[in-house]
Parts: sequence; C-alpha cells; structure tokens
Amino acid sequence: MKTFPLIISSPDGDLYRGDAGMLILRGTEGDLAIMAGHVPFVTAVAKGDCVVITDTEERKEGVIEEGLLTVDAERTTVLTSGLTWNK
Repeated sequence: MKTFPLIISSPDGDLYRGDAGMLILRGTEGDLAIMAGHVPFVTAVAKGDCVVITDTEERKEGVIEEGLLTVDAERTTVLTSGLTWNK
C-alpha cells in the first residue's frame, strides 16, 4: 500500500505522527477516506469515528473531536481539539 505523511495534532501535542496508508473520518459534508495522492483540499472535521491504517497496515481506531483537515502534496494534517484512541 502506498503511504503518505500524516499528522494529527491537538493543543496538547501530536496525537499521531507517521506514515499512513489511509485516513478515514467524518467531514462536515460527509465521510472522507484519504489515501496517498489525494487531491489537495481543506475541510472542517466533524466529531466522530477516526481510523488510521498505518504503513504497517495496523488499524488504529478512535473518536475525534471537531477540527480542520488539510491535504496537500507534502502531507495530510488534522488539527483537532481531541482524539481518544480505542484500546
């Protein structure tokens, strides 16, 4: 699986930083799945489920708070007020 640099950050610091094969979360306009080579865009993130498929294909799941998602050629960044990973 092709990967991309992903940063999920909150006011308390980085909640995830590393390469990912896919990011799945809910935007204010609907569900999103981001993969390597995604078209650049910016959108608001709604509170809901968040899934990161890591570069080793590990599945990390949690609940993310509202925030902002930015996708560009260099990296994908999510700025959020919080993210609680499931155990």
